[in-house]
Amino acid sequence: MKTAFDTALLLPEEMARADALAIQSGVPGTQLMTAAGQAVAHEIMHRWAPCSVVVACGPGNNGGDGYVVARVLAEQGWPVRVAAPEARGPKPATDAAHHAAQWKGPVEVLSERLLDPAPGLVVDGLYGAGLSRPLDDAAARFCEALMHHQVPVCAIDLPSGIEGAGGQIMGHIAVRATLTVTFFRKKPGHVLLPGRVHCGETVVANIGIPSDVLDAISPEVFENDPALWLRDYPWPRQEGHKYHRGYVLVSGGEIMTGAARLASRAAARIGAGLVTVAAPAPAWQVYASALESVMVAPYSNLDGFNQLLADARRNVLVVGPGAGPGGHTRDQTLAALATGRRVVLDADALTAFQDTPQALLSALSPECVLTPHEGEFARLFSTEGNKLARARRAAAQCNAVVLLKGADTVIASPDGRAVINTNAPPDLATGGAGDVLSGFIAGLLAQGMTPFKAACAAVWLQGDAATRHGPGLVAEDLIESVKPALSALKMIQAGKTGLS
Repeated sequence: MKTAFDTALLLPEEMARADALAIQSGVPGTQLMTAAGQAVAHEIMHRWAPCSVVVACGPGNNGGDGYVVARVLAEQGWPVRVAAPEARGPKPATDAAHHAAQWKGPVEVLSERLLDPAPGLVVDGLYGAGLSRPLDDAAARFCEALMHHQVPVCAIDLPSGIEGAGGQIMGHIAVRATLTVTFFRKKPGHVLLPGRVHCGETVVANIGIPSDVLDAISPEVFENDPALWLRDYPWPRQEGHKYHRGYVLVSGGEIMTGAARLASRAAARIGAGLVTVAAPAPAWQVYASALESVMVAPYSNLDGFNQLLADARRNVLVVGPGAGPGGHTRDQTLAALATGRRVVLDADALTAFQDTPQALLSALSPECVLTPHEGEFARLFSTEGNKLARARRAAAQCNAVVLLKGADTVIASPDGRAVINTNAPPDLATGGAGDVLSGFIAGLLAQGMTPFKAACAAVWLQGDAATRHGPGLVAEDLIESVKPALSALKMIQAGKTGLS
């Protein structure tokens, strides 16, 4: 089974430190570069038949890797052309310069003319994860020509023009690769959008960096995987009973009743021992006729809602799904937070505070999980920076777990840890999926998982359930499809199957 460090995502500065620590441990930098270039060449030869190749080499380490790729492919009989911006090589006395000197062929000026006629493959060794600015004019024109000619591209480390720390396009254009080969560990830019799409297939190659360098780096960002939370998953105990498995109270809306029903059913399906929907009195009959194992408790006003909160056995509260963005939702949210219990806030519980965000943020605690999509997030927090940076900053600001939803959901803890989820299929873009997710999180919280790990596990399980269901998914399907996902997860824990 994987370990947490196997799923670490290294920021560009952390990857640079990993390289430096490896060199300090006795692995020469030229050897690391040789291994990197050989790994890229191996992946190319595994996927493509021999064909004409243009290797674009930048002035740094990525370019050094590119010269190794060119040499290895040429030695295997592939027709190879090497190009560099203005035909300049790397800085003297660097590892990249050492490998550039090993290339005995010409180095041409990087130009879109290299693509006419189009080669069979282009190797992008211009700039890797450390690039912090838009592509220069020559590289941008070359990238545009690549897109026009639709030439297959193998990117070294990260497609040029993609931000390594956040997956954003720096400037107006970036290379779109068929294959990306990176080294030691992925970077956030490989898994955040749009970087993930620009990478195509991503392969992580072992180039001889000792894994124990991660002990010194202490990474805080990870790709979501059961290795991060499976040991803490709250499977039912032989000696347990329903109250051991927790009690979730879901606040229901008066008009949009489907959202709370989805959340409550999801909480029950994921294992909460008891679930009750707090139903506004006018809608009580709707809830009561539609729910079976989930209980329904009517209330008429805030005092009535507070009476439902008075039952301390209800250890997790969900507010927001279908609630409506009015003052009553604000009051219920603050009342739930005032209990000091674990609270999941979604949808209208967040939007209700768009004019006075500090009123909500100051009432939160590390026991809370917020699950905004991008629009809801923007009503409460700054939208400056990439998605990972925004979620981490928001979690620190509000002292709660922030789950910023999307195809690249980011779960951020107030202590700085963050997880990026990558197993969500496009089918999950359907109404009600967020309500189901809130229920899954609440059900795991009720059973004792910490807020951060409960959020990570719920997101992963929902993605796996959606994948198992396949096309035609609607939110209700997730509640049923999570059953085989849970069975597979239990098999993983028992060591009877590997992680996919």
